[in-house]
Amino acid sequence: MKIFISTFLFSLFLVGCYTPERNCKKFHKGTFEYSEIIGSQVETTTFIRNDSIEIDHFRGKADTSSIRWVNDCECILKNLKPKNRSEEKPLHVRILTTSKNSYTFEYGLVGASKKQKGNATKIN
Repeated sequence: MKIFISTFLFSLFLVGCYTPERNCKKFHKGTFEYSEIIGSQVETTTFIRNDSIEIDHFRGKADTSSIRWVNDCECILKNLKPKNRSEEKPLHVRILTTSKNSYTFEYGLVGASKKQKGNATKIN
């Protein structure tokens, strides 16, 4: 029984020390792809990000948003030419984890509690 408890406590210690990689700065600039299921089809968005703007390409249309980094892993996107009221609301994006060429993030409207998750891959 002592061995079981010792093993359990050691395992708990190891899990508690694990922190996911978050090298967010390398994803501030570049070209990225993000795919999600909409209805029954997988739709892909390609976006290009530099210091101050992000240009999204989705279904043959481009949208440009200003980007303001709150810290290394969080930013606020604001559509520069909204077509309706819902596009006027800024979007909060938080990078949760990073890997060599991709990152997992959550996003939602600023001030809203509902968040969605996604995974973006850096292609350039």
